Amino acid sequence: MAAKSAPDFEHSLQQLEGLVEQLEQGDLPIEDALKAFEQGVKLTRECQTILQQAEQKVQLLTEQDGEIHATDFHDDQE
Repeated sequence: MAAKSAPDFEHSLQQLEGLVEQLEQGDLPIEDALKAFEQGVKLTRECQTILQQAEQKVQLLTEQDGEIHATDFHDDQE
C-alpha cells in the first residue's frame, strides 16, 4: 500500500516540465515565480529519489554471488 502513496515519477516529471515552461516564459510575478521554483526543486528531489530507488532495485536484481555485476541493457525489440 505504501507504493500507491509514493509519488509517481511520470506525473512528477510532467509537473516539473510544466513549471519549467511557466518560468521560461518569464511573465509570472516574482512571488509566483518563487513558488514555482520551490515546487520545481521539490519535484526534482522526488524524481531523483525515485530514480535512485530504481537503480538500487536493479543492482539487487543483478547481484550474483554477493557481487554487483554491471550489465548492459539490451532492448530486444530493435
